[in-house]
Amino acid sequence: MSYEIPHNFLGLDSIHSAFDDSAVLVLPIPYEATVSYGGGTANGPAAIITASQQVELYDREFDDEPAMNWGVHTLPSMDINDLEPDAAMDAIAAEVAAQARHGKLLCVLGGEHSVSGAVAQGLFAVHGPFVTVQIDAHADLRDEYEGTPHSHACAMRRVLDAGAGPVLQLGIRSLSIDEAEVMRTDERVITFWAEDVHAGKHREALAEFVRGQPVYLTIDIDGLDVSLVPTTGTPEPDGLTWNEVLDIVRAVARDAAQVLAFDVMELAPLEGFHAPDYITAKLTYKTMSIILAAQAAK
Repeated sequence: MSYEIPHNFLGLDSIHSAFDDSAVLVLPIPYEATVSYGGGTANGPAAIITASQQVELYDREFDDEPAMNWGVHTLPSMDINDLEPDAAMDAIAAEVAAQARHGKLLCVLGGEHSVSGAVAQGLFAVHGPFVTVQIDAHADLRDEYEGTPHSHACAMRRVLDAGAGPVLQLGIRSLSIDEAEVMRTDERVITFWAEDVHAGKHREALAEFVRGQPVYLTIDIDGLDVSLVPTTGTPEPDGLTWNEVLDIVRAVARDAAQVLAFDVMELAPLEGFHAPDYITAKLTYKTMSIILAAQAAK
């Protein structure tokens, strides 16, 4: 008799993936409309979920299987690629708001980074003001790109437009001259370049930024070093290491009043090359485990 792994995040059984008993909701949003170089982010959520089913549930940091304690429910994937951009963003914001009202940790799997602007709108509609921590190679502060304000290159500009609060950027190493001007003139944007993170110059500012605040954490997978996840649309050299990213997650989880949601964006899987899918899935599991452990300790 063959055993078939349940097709949900981490391949959890019905007891540990039931909606009512789960502390985490995973929302796949395979939206892709504005990629400007390498494509394939629409396949990211499914690849992450499939790879997650091979991730060990035991975590040495906690000497436990966190998912078996908290429960993780995988929601239906949003099918919005046939919508016009305005309608797609409205649909994402509405779904995020609906799920945020349950009071569980929301994990959004993308899809291109433009999704994050709509996620911020949905969170703000339910929770009011919060701060955003962005791990990314790119500033994503353009007002529009290639004729649309809903480009992946505008994600953080749309987060700011949501009116929720300021953004702290970590790992940035690629931007336009217009984005550099936004960084200089907009007090709502605090930026630490990749070399700053490597040198640990961000730690004090990050702790102060999130202390006592509700937080939205957005992780563009190209924020990591390209040697870890090369399968992303616009990879950049000199990215953050695995441990640097997890140190950021731990700081956010430890000092924030609450992490409302986090997302993992911009994986563009390549058939036959599963390592980046697995690493992204493991990062997703590790992030939710760190957040929930810190929340339980407060």
